Amino acid sequence: MEGHSPGRPDPAHHGRFRYGPWRGGPDPLAPPYDVRAALDEVGREVLAGGSAREALQELMRRGMDGRGGLDQLADRIRRMREAARRRGDLGGTLDQVRAMLDQALAAERDALAAEHGDAARLAEMDLATLPDDVAGAVRALADHDWHSPEAKGIYDQIQQMLRREVLDAQFAGLKQALSGQDPEAMQAVKDMLADLNALLAAHARGEDTTDRFREFMDRHGDLFPEQPKDVDELIDALARRQAAAARMMASLSPEQRDQLAQLVADAMGDADLAAEMAQLQDNLRALRPGLDRSSPVRMQGGDSLGYGEAVEAVAELADLEALSDQLAQGYAGASLDDVDVERLEERLGAAAARDFEALRQLERELEKQGYLARGDDGLRLTPRAVRRLGETALRRVFDHLSASGRGDHDDRQPGQADEPTGLSRAWEFGDELPLDPVRTVSNALRRNASAGMPLGGLPGEAGPGGRPAEGTRGVSLLVEDFEVVETERRTTAAVALCVDMSFSMLQEGRWGPMKQTALALSHLVQTRFRHDALQIIGFNIAARRLTPVQLAEAEPEWVQGTNLQHALMLAGRHLRRHPDAEPVVLVVTDGEPTAHLGPDGEPQFMWPPTTATVRATVAQVDELRRSGAALNVFMLGDDPGLARFVDAVARRAGGRVFTPSLDRLGEYVVADYLKARRGRR
Repeated sequence: MEGHSPGRPDPAHHGRFRYGPWRGGPDPLAPPYDVRAALDEVGREVLAGGSAREALQELMRRGMDGRGGLDQLADRIRRMREAARRRGDLGGTLDQVRAMLDQALAAERDALAAEHGDAARLAEMDLATLPDDVAGAVRALADHDWHSPEAKGIYDQIQQMLRREVLDAQFAGLKQALSGQDPEAMQAVKDMLADLNALLAAHARGEDTTDRFREFMDRHGDLFPEQPKDVDELIDALARRQAAAARMMASLSPEQRDQLAQLVADAMGDADLAAEMAQLQDNLRALRPGLDRSSPVRMQGGDSLGYGEAVEAVAELADLEALSDQLAQGYAGASLDDVDVERLEERLGAAAARDFEALRQLERELEKQGYLARGDDGLRLTPRAVRRLGETALRRVFDHLSASGRGDHDDRQPGQADEPTGLSRAWEFGDELPLDPVRTVSNALRRNASAGMPLGGLPGEAGPGGRPAEGTRGVSLLVEDFEVVETERRTTAAVALCVDMSFSMLQEGRWGPMKQTALALSHLVQTRFRHDALQIIGFNIAARRLTPVQLAEAEPEWVQGTNLQHALMLAGRHLRRHPDAEPVVLVVTDGEPTAHLGPDGEPQFMWPPTTATVRATVAQVDELRRSGAALNVFMLGDDPGLARFVDAVARRAGGRVFTPSLDRLGEYVVADYLKARRGRR
């Protein structure tokens, strides 16, 4: 089989195929990312104390499997934005017009100086009284009777250059078409504008413009290098350039803006052309509102940019800014689907687009497989993903339990209420669990076969004449062959796990171990003891019930208060809903009570702890004791006040106090739960 790709015909046997490992490079069917590995990375962040949303964002920003993430793409975009800002001076068109005007005036003055007569002197006086600003001078010379053909030619070039630059800024393919002075080329531009405005007006009315668009592109497609595929893409391309032109004008100083606007208006002296351009601007504003709302841009650099170059520079900068915002994913409901992949590939290249597409496929695959769900505030972990996090957390806990001694978490008490778990284990002296005959005999058969002993009938099986069958012998059973069926008791427990979520838990690095412990216990109950009722209760200034998903997504809150009284009140309500279950209350905290509910039901914070807070908390402890629940407290840290308080509570409630290190918190809580559910009554 080796050496052949899947489905490759075997030349030695016509019509037959041989299958083997793929040897043509990377597996073409492999997903761009290992989804489970990605989820495990998110899980590590969550179990370390981070929020699920931040962990997902960090994964997307960092990337994995050697592929770049959003941060790498955003950094490249940032550098390109800085380079775009250094392209040059947006007001360069005015400098170009001034230089051409000075050249024309110099030629005209030389011609006038060589002439005699009053007409020449009057013309010189007209030139001496020209306005100082460029636009005013160009407009004043519109009716000038030129004496120098060279000067007249340069002045006409100013008008043609401005008209060409303005049209090229709106239509990328027109500059080349208008490079000469062919009247037919200008007429073709007018015809195109008339057809374009008619097409956009029909689209705005909601008409089907498919055929009309195709006819338009057949006639004028060479003027649109973007080659749009439909009317919407055509509108987007035109709107992008018009918005860039408006933003470029808004970025100039008021004096530059006024002069350039006047020059452009004079350059569009053709009434038909000016009317079609004005109608095009109105159509685009109606189809794409908000074109002129872009903020001004500050450009740097010594090079003077022409009108078209300045508009293209601003359009490029706008593209980069939009990509930067899309990649930042910093707005509500952000999705990788918001990123313009075509624009990203245009600016950063095909490799960057492939890396981004792989990220987007990972996000989609996590959603498709049910690990992520999209809400109003973006992607969130689903219960399925949280179950996997709980499985990971529980595995870590049991690793510690196994290392500390076998059997710490096994309940081997037999009885008629026991039910099989589907697992078996080797028999040990003193076991009273039922034997597993299938696995016991299978172990003996494998042992005999490995020793080279012939296998045959069962003990007592006889051949002809009552003698043992020839070539057969009985199966010998040794002590090590025996296996027993594992069972678990049907005893149910109502478990209330109260976890401290005050900000001190985060400051002291206890947030992650707390979250990991709660998720591990939740997964254990859901998978091993499904008849048990677990309620996770988080508390700071007040207490609240939490689902595993809510716990995984919980983020620290900068609030003061440790309201253990409210947490125990919710725990008592949970126990009362399950009166026939074994009551188990576990508390994980790092501070003595500093808050309680007042008569009006509102939480009250007091520091240092007051007698009222202590009495309210102890009252709830007494309520739990009357219900038959023992209260076990897992104390984190070495606060003397907390130590005195929990010791007194444990004595009063008949519970115990544990002071585990952070790395063994989960082990202590899970082991205590397993012991408690065996029954204290």
